Amino acid sequence: MFDRIAPTYDLLNRLLSFGRDVAWRRRAARCLGDRGPIRVLDLATGTADLPIALLQECPRISDVVGVDCSEEMLRVGREKIGRRGLSDRVRLVRGDATNTPFSDASFDAVTMAFGIRNTPDAKATLDEIHRLLGPAGTAVVLEFSLPANPVMRWGYLAYLRFVIPVIGALVSRDRGAYRYLNQSIEAFHGPAAFCAMMEQAGFRDVSAAPLTGGVASIYKGSKAPSDGGDL
Repeated sequence: MFDRIAPTYDLLNRLLSFGRDVAWRRRAARCLGDRGPIRVLDLATGTADLPIALLQECPRISDVVGVDCSEEMLRVGREKIGRRGLSDRVRLVRGDATNTPFSDASFDAVTMAFGIRNTPDAKATLDEIHRLLGPAGTAVVLEFSLPANPVMRWGYLAYLRFVIPVIGALVSRDRGAYRYLNQSIEAFHGPAAFCAMMEQAGFRDVSAAPLTGGVASIYKGSKAPSDGGDL
């Protein structure tokens, strides 16, 4: 499915979010602060929008590895990275977010934007993120959520169910993919439940920050300094 929609993926992200997805990614990137140099892994990297935002917002990042299951998404991402002259700092590889080939404690930070709800097991993905982080490492997950305000929630659900599939079908010629989008958002864990899941995976100082009235959320957690071995 993601291979099919890769050519129009970025355009539809901008259209369907009214451009807010760009600001959301940049805010998520700023969660890493200005410490460095650090090595970052971006899971479900798609067309590499988050790695690009990370390097824009956190210049002390030494390098970013992006992993995605869709080769077509990665192809688009590599083209974008090349145009921006970032090929020496970003490496994109095909892989499974729940079972990566990297050794324990390989990264100082792991990020993931709009991907964890697409994995078959969100808890297994969080376990993998925890494994990959070095001691005191940071996890940042950006994901869609549902607004707490009843009126806004009603309007957002109407937009997800009736507007997004139509626009998605017109632009991408793939109505099923954008029908899946609203179904996956509605079925995903709410902020409180997802924070509890992060804590179960071993993260501490877990927080959730709502974005644009709660239509998306940034989840952040850290690995204890004593967890895992040396980098």
